[in-house]
Amino acid sequence: MHQQQMITVIKKASFWTWVPVLMAALGACTGSGSPGEQGNKRPNIIFIMSDDHAYQAISAYDSSLIQTPHIDRLAKEGMRFTNASVTNSICAPSRAVILTGKHSHINGKIDNLSPFDTTNVTFPMLLQKAGYQTAMFGKLHFGNNPKGFDEFKILPGQGDYYNPRFITQDGDTTITGYVTDITTDLTLDWMEQRRDTAKPFLLMYLHKAPHRSWLPAQRHYPEFTKKTYPLPPTLFDDYRTRGDAAKTAEMGILKDMLLRYDLKVPKTVLDGMGISERLGSGGVDRMNPEQRAAWDAVYDPIAEDFKKRHGEMNDSLLTVWKYQRYMQDYLGTIAAVDENVGRLLDYLDAEGLTENTMVVYTSDQGFYLGEHGWFDKRFMYNESFKTPLLVRWPNVITPNTTETEMVQNLDFAQTFLEAAGAQVPSDMQGESLMPLFKGEKDRWQRDAVYYHYYEYPAEHAVKRHYGMATQAYKLMHFYFDVDQWELYDRKKDPQEVNNVYDDPAYADVLQQMKEKLLETRKKYKDSTDLDRKFIERYREKGLITP
Repeated sequence: MHQQQMITVIKKASFWTWVPVLMAALGACTGSGSPGEQGNKRPNIIFIMSDDHAYQAISAYDSSLIQTPHIDRLAKEGMRFTNASVTNSICAPSRAVILTGKHSHINGKIDNLSPFDTTNVTFPMLLQKAGYQTAMFGKLHFGNNPKGFDEFKILPGQGDYYNPRFITQDGDTTITGYVTDITTDLTLDWMEQRRDTAKPFLLMYLHKAPHRSWLPAQRHYPEFTKKTYPLPPTLFDDYRTRGDAAKTAEMGILKDMLLRYDLKVPKTVLDGMGISERLGSGGVDRMNPEQRAAWDAVYDPIAEDFKKRHGEMNDSLLTVWKYQRYMQDYLGTIAAVDENVGRLLDYLDAEGLTENTMVVYTSDQGFYLGEHGWFDKRFMYNESFKTPLLVRWPNVITPNTTETEMVQNLDFAQTFLEAAGAQVPSDMQGESLMPLFKGEKDRWQRDAVYYHYYEYPAEHAVKRHYGMATQAYKLMHFYFDVDQWELYDRKKDPQEVNNVYDDPAYADVLQQMKEKLLETRKKYKDSTDLDRKFIERYREKGLITP
């Protein structure tokens, strides 16, 4: 049963619903009014973040894979950023950057392995102190008692797609159903039942989907498992001009994508084929008998067909089969996200909250959808470095605006604090997006962004690297067990397949970019000394042998 049937969240407006609105308007005219009414002049802030949602999988950016009409509303009614990026393309560090407004090397959360330093000051703590009611529902990824929230219900770690467990202030609870629907039910229930209408609010609405292992909602099995998708031009990339990092990463669709965990071929079928794998069912085993029966009815025939055809597949055919199965389930999970974003936007309309609410849609990073033959993220190449960012704020942002400036997840904290009229700590490292929201380009000074990835050696074997990107060029330095550089012309080579680091025609560009990268590292207080410190942390944990 869809969770929307369990909780009624839309109510009809009556005369008395509008009394507070009329009184607040009267108070604005006279300069009087209660503190609550005055507080409501500050915008509500809704931060919607999905996990691993590639910008290519939002039709406002690219309509070749999926239609996302509800998420697209935010682009049509607000601003679409085409050069939004992350500072560190991996889940928990990205979230730490968002909360603190500081790079990973400053907030200490460099990877998924290290704990989050809870002495960090986060923007929800500051908004709460400034009089905002705060709530978080969905996937935080780290910690079980997030600071700065009046209420939270969060998934432990990665969470589960089916019948997920939630951590709450009152203890753990397991809810039957599909995680994307449930996260929205919890969110709308808070909006309807416990939101303090005398205060502005910060709501963090955080989806698990479309994180691996990509289990769609039951209602989307029939449609998406029958779809065929266009192959990305770089699916069979040979990494000819690049260094060791791209060639040795373990995130290839052919070699590293698992048949059972990722592509849902049951163990019984794999056993019959003489194939064993290191990971389990990817969450299918959490389903109750009714859910499992619906799943098996669709996915078992797919597995049996694969078993019959597998012996005839060469590497190219197997890559294509895996890619299609990957896209079917990955995009199927996004369909539910889009539907549920629509539920929330409809609620805002019905309750008269749209006009004074900033709504942000983003992802904790981008994701590879077969580009370069990959899935996952981590690299500074575009598909994982760039992230979707759509912002709607009526009467501030001009509808249907496209913004090309270089912005990052580093900027959210300062943006929200400025929008709320709250004090911004001087040690935050981002830039408020308010000038861009208001079309005041002369107030925007940044022309480059900085990136640093640390989690190596580790899953997917993406080497440590840092780099800087402008709208025109990208320079990357891979280090630790290699010392290799890559330079890309982002205008001429948007797919980033031609490393021009050693091309004499780019000698002047390379020199300028290296100088600018050094200045940027100093600006953000990153250094080789810190690199050594974090490498030593891996040695102490036994992740690197002496």
